[in-house]
Amino acid sequence: MATTLVVDGANVVGSRPDGWWKDRAGAARRLHGQLSVADTSYDEIVLVLEGQARAGVPAGRDGHLVTVHAPRDGDSTIVACCRAAVELGPAVVITADRALQQQVELVGARVMSPSWLLDLLD
Repeated sequence: MATTLVVDGANVVGSRPDGWWKDRAGAARRLHGQLSVADTSYDEIVLVLEGQARAGVPAGRDGHLVTVHAPRDGDSTIVACCRAAVELGPAVVITADRALQQQVELVGARVMSPSWLLDLLD
């Protein structure tokens, strides 16, 4: 049984007022770098990127970290990733978006806040 952490990249990056809006691709690249070396108990981490942030990290697998580029809105891509993940085992989504939280809980995922993840990464 695999455990999956699905990260709403836009929501996590947007939770810190560190100038990310000036360089969305750079912010996505930094988050990817932190996730790639994070010491977590998850078998797989899925980072979902949308819009300009997609230019910061190519889509694909990098060890236990998978980067997914949302073709349109990130929410529907995150829900689809969760749906696939819960078929394999427990899934946790990192987001503060309340509407998205409700959607992923309906497919069987748990939700944790961006601050929880950022504390883990720091």
